[in-house]
Amino acid sequence: MKNKAGKIGGFVFGMASFLLLFKLIFLDRIPKEDEVPPGAVMIAAILNGLLFAFIGSLIQNYIVKKRNYK
Repeated sequence: MKNKAGKIGGFVFGMASFLLLFKLIFLDRIPKEDEVPPGAVMIAAILNGLLFAFIGSLIQNYIVKKRNYK
Protein backbone atom coordinates (compact mmCIF):
# COMPACT_ATOMS: atom_id res chain seq x y z
CA MET A 1 0.00 0.00 0.00
CA LYS A 2 2.96 2.31 0.57
CA ASN A 3 3.80 2.29 -3.12
CA LYS A 4 0.30 3.52 -4.02
CA ALA A 5 0.10 6.36 -1.48
CA GLY A 6 1.24 9.00 -3.98
CA LYS A 7 -1.28 7.92 -6.59
CA ILE A 8 -4.21 7.67 -4.19
CA GLY A 9 -3.36 10.91 -2.41
CA GLY A 10 -2.90 12.75 -5.69
CA PHE A 11 -6.18 11.45 -7.08
CA VAL A 12 -8.16 12.43 -4.00
CA PHE A 13 -6.50 15.85 -3.82
CA GLY A 14 -7.03 16.50 -7.54
CA MET A 15 -10.71 15.54 -7.53
CA ALA A 16 -11.50 17.40 -4.32
CA SER A 17 -9.68 20.55 -5.38
CA PHE A 18 -11.40 20.59 -8.78
CA LEU A 19 -14.85 20.16 -7.27
CA LEU A 20 -14.20 22.82 -4.64
CA LEU A 21 -12.89 25.33 -7.15
CA PHE A 22 -15.73 24.54 -9.56
CA LYS A 23 -18.24 25.28 -6.83
CA LEU A 24 -16.54 28.45 -5.65
CA ILE A 25 -15.78 29.90 -9.08
CA PHE A 26 -18.42 28.66 -11.51
CA LEU A 27 -21.54 27.58 -9.65
CA ASP A 28 -21.93 30.87 -7.81
CA ARG A 29 -21.92 32.79 -11.11
CA ILE A 30 -24.25 30.53 -13.10
CA PRO A 31 -27.94 31.52 -12.91
CA LYS A 32 -30.24 28.95 -11.37
CA GLU A 33 -32.20 28.69 -14.64
CA ASP A 34 -29.18 27.29 -16.49
CA GLU A 35 -28.47 23.62 -16.08
CA VAL A 36 -24.98 22.29 -15.57
CA PRO A 37 -24.51 18.70 -16.78
CA PRO A 38 -23.30 16.80 -13.70
CA GLY A 39 -21.79 14.05 -15.83
CA ALA A 40 -19.46 16.49 -17.58
CA VAL A 41 -18.38 17.96 -14.25
CA MET A 42 -17.60 14.52 -12.83
CA ILE A 43 -15.68 13.46 -15.96
CA ALA A 44 -13.61 16.64 -15.70
CA ALA A 45 -13.04 15.98 -11.97
CA ILE A 46 -11.92 12.40 -12.66
CA LEU A 47 -9.54 13.54 -15.41
CA ASN A 48 -8.12 16.17 -13.09
CA GLY A 49 -7.76 13.50 -10.39
CA LEU A 50 -5.87 11.24 -12.80
CA LEU A 51 -3.53 14.09 -13.69
CA PHE A 52 -2.80 14.74 -10.02
CA ALA A 53 -2.38 11.00 -9.41
CA PHE A 54 0.30 10.93 -12.10
CA ILE A 55 2.02 13.95 -10.56
CA GLY A 56 1.79 12.35 -7.09
CA SER A 57 3.34 9.16 -8.46
CA LEU A 58 6.23 11.13 -9.96
CA ILE A 59 6.83 12.95 -6.68
CA GLN A 60 6.70 9.71 -4.69
CA ASN A 61 9.17 7.99 -7.04
CA TYR A 62 11.52 10.98 -6.82
CA ILE A 63 11.43 10.94 -3.02
CA VAL A 64 11.97 7.17 -2.80
CA LYS A 65 14.92 7.27 -5.21
CA LYS A 66 16.45 10.22 -3.37
CA ARG A 67 16.05 8.42 -0.02
CA ASN A 68 17.66 5.19 -1.32
CA TYR A 69 20.82 6.99 -2.49
CA LYS A 70 21.63 8.38 0.95
